[in-house]
Amino acid sequence: MAEFKEVETCVESSAKLPLNISEVFYFAQKAVLHPTAPLYDSREHVLKPACEAALRRIFKLCDVDKNGILDAAELNEFQRKCFDSPLQSQELEGIQDMVRQFGEGGVAVVNSEPAPSPKSSPSSYSSRSSRASSPSRSFPSDLSSNSSQTVTPTGKVTGLTELGFLYLHTIFIQRGRMETTWTVLRKFGYAEDLRLTEEFLNPKFDVPHGCSVELSQKGYEFLTNLFVGFDKDKDGALNLSELTNLFETSPGNPWSNQGFPDTTTSDESGAVTLQGWLAQWSMTTLLEHKTTLAYLAYLGYPDSDTTTALRVTRPRRLDRRGKPVASVKGKGKVAGRNVFLCWVCGAAGSGKTALLRSFVRKGYRDAYIPTTKGMSVVNSVEIDGSEKYLVMQEFGSKYEAEMLRSSKKADLVDVILYVYDSSDTNSFSYISNLRQQYSLDGIPTLFVATKSDLDLAQQRHEVQPDVYCRRLSLQVPVAVSIKTSQTADVFATICRIAMNPYVSSASLSA
Repeated sequence: MAEFKEVETCVESSAKLPLNISEVFYFAQKAVLHPTAPLYDSREHVLKPACEAALRRIFKLCDVDKNGILDAAELNEFQRKCFDSPLQSQELEGIQDMVRQFGEGGVAVVNSEPAPSPKSSPSSYSSRSSRASSPSRSFPSDLSSNSSQTVTPTGKVTGLTELGFLYLHTIFIQRGRMETTWTVLRKFGYAEDLRLTEEFLNPKFDVPHGCSVELSQKGYEFLTNLFVGFDKDKDGALNLSELTNLFETSPGNPWSNQGFPDTTTSDESGAVTLQGWLAQWSMTTLLEHKTTLAYLAYLGYPDSDTTTALRVTRPRRLDRRGKPVASVKGKGKVAGRNVFLCWVCGAAGSGKTALLRSFVRKGYRDAYIPTTKGMSVVNSVEIDGSEKYLVMQEFGSKYEAEMLRSSKKADLVDVILYVYDSSDTNSFSYISNLRQQYSLDGIPTLFVATKSDLDLAQQRHEVQPDVYCRRLSLQVPVAVSIKTSQTADVFATICRIAMNPYVSSASLSA
């Protein structure tokens, strides 16, 4: 075995005597279920890169207070998750003593300042036992000492650093306890190739046609706690550095190519606020719930079933027929939905982008920049004392027709907002032609007249916008001016229409 490092175990056996028959089958089974090769380089006596990366990620997920140290409470929660049993204080101290003996930097005093993330790998150990014990369901008991507290002689509380966590698993492997490390890896979703499994990232979650997906209360609580944990400067917002640290256990920021944080609310420096953070995840869940499920797994959602962080709403068609989930006394019927999707349509230059930027409290821009690709923004809106999330999308003239002609995609929208420039004589005819070209009468609708600070122009249309809306039994156009910050509470109006869709659809007989 000293010469051929790929050989994990040697056992003398005889069927005639008999000798070590059961051991042969035990080690054969162990070589398949808990192989050493993916985890450990027997020639260099170090963890392999994929194993080290996986263990570093697991450490970060278990470090709840994000101080770079696993204290007794965090180690016990880790033990409960992986082995379903707590560690005794003697075992905790024994683990720390063993790590101290293995190498420097593995144990540190617990304080409020984050410990630096180590770049080095655990040093090699002198030798590895060729005879392993039976599979363990917890940290090996022989690693403990007789001490009763995890404190230094000066009374300071200590814990494992990231390097110490790597040391610990290196020792397990070198002592032939690969099953311990494999149990940890599998509990955190890793397969034999040390990649997160598809079942872990994308669990089965059925969404009936016409229904939408929202975060559940548990989902919002997890994301709120995540935000608070990484807001190290306690300023109520996540800056770029804090966001980078938050997404370190994942492939990266899922919105990096979507204009984030301009897609939601942020502070003056561009750091995303808690309101904007929750709103962004509400939009992601509504539009791409599989992305949310994957990132719940990446970011360490505590339940083994990440689907408990989501909920499915009932089909929109039932709400449009006037059959909502519940009635609120004095306020009529309301839909049981908290996140609404609004499409924003209109001619080029009508002010769609300015309206969306205003919604997420971004500054007005005098220069006109044509929309060349889709844009989605989200913010919370308070309606009668409850918080709703409104997602607004514009697609640009290049993709607008593609979205409107797709009945499958149109079934997922709550409100269509038709925007026209009240100072442009040809602006209204564009959206009138859109409505005639596509079958959109069944979707709740609102018309908005932008640039109300300019002189009102007579529209070149058979009837003027207010008469047109009355003929369809719709509310007359809402006049707004983004430049002068006069929005006429249009966003709350959109949400109320989404909550009462059966009274805001165009009359088919009009």
